[in-house]
Amino acid sequence: MEALLRVGDSPRRTALAFAVGVFIGFSPVLGLHTLIALAVAFLFGLNRVAVILGVYSNLPWLIGPYYTLTTAAAAKAFGVALPPSFARQLAGLLARPSLRAAFWTDLGALAAPLAWPFVLGSLAGATALGALAYAVARPSIEAGRRRRALRRPDALPEAR
Repeated sequence: MEALLRVGDSPRRTALAFAVGVFIGFSPVLGLHTLIALAVAFLFGLNRVAVILGVYSNLPWLIGPYYTLTTAAAAKAFGVALPPSFARQLAGLLARPSLRAAFWTDLGALAAPLAWPFVLGSLAGATALGALAYAVARPSIEAGRRRRALRRPDALPEAR
């Protein structure tokens, strides 16, 4: 939060950049979040620090539960049923060496029914989290900047 208070943009633009970063960070483009975030920040003139802070709000210990929950919710919503032996097949697959082509072929076949639920579920979750990030960040940034201005009487009022 302290880093967002130092960004030179208005609270609205800073919160928007942070929210865009949160959306990208929780989107289904695993492994490309940072590159996409920087490209979007440059393309739309958003503050790169705020966007990257938003991207990195998807912490490593959140990734597994988040994508599992959003994929499961979307699978349920779209009526995608997993085979009853899915957990057993996955456990058996994960016990095999992952450096062989057969491992990846079998993993792709096992996960194929979840591809659209993964994409659509994580996009829906990313949209909700991005909107929540904006709704929380903007008033927090405004309040934080007001507190900083009170401590520094020579500071100019923030642009809206």
